[in-house]
Amino acid sequence: MPEKFETEFIENFLVVWDPAKGSELYKLGYYGKPMGIPKPKAEDFSVPLILDLMEGLYLVEKGIITVTEGPENTKVSFSKLRRRAKKLYEEFDLKYAVYQDLRNQELIVTPGIKYGCDFAVYKHGPGVDHAPYMVSVKKTKDEITATEIVKAGRLATTVRKRFILAMPDIETEKIRYLIFKWFKA
Repeated sequence: MPEKFETEFIENFLVVWDPAKGSELYKLGYYGKPMGIPKPKAEDFSVPLILDLMEGLYLVEKGIITVTEGPENTKVSFSKLRRRAKKLYEEFDLKYAVYQDLRNQELIVTPGIKYGCDFAVYKHGPGVDHAPYMVSVKKTKDEITATEIVKAGRLATTVRKRFILAMPDIETEKIRYLIFKWFKA
């Protein structure tokens, strides 16, 4: 197995300080964001790579990265990262289940905050194509109003994306995806 990428846990992020290693990790699936480069046009960069906790947890689980923190470079366990993520993300377990499922289908998943959703999902990657999907995660028992669906649909249409509701059932480990398609009258 190839050597794992070393990351440092700082605040609520993981940092790959070595730009060459960060570029290498980024190329594996568009993980993270190069520091100070909002939309990287190239896969090689000369700055550290910043990972959010969701993707960091996924990469630890896949055995791709190791995480340390503090001046002594103390190893950070998967369970400690998960506990921190649960404090940071509302409904973390549901969102992480969807993140894992989409990543396991070889899709590129990034935070969707600028679209008012949980995830922006790419087929090929940021800078290569536009994210064709915006995904919001809901509990199967959540009520969703027609107004919420229309708002999400209008936003998705405006930014040329498909709006998807993801509803994971943690007990059965199944995820239902509802994809909305809008028609012009």
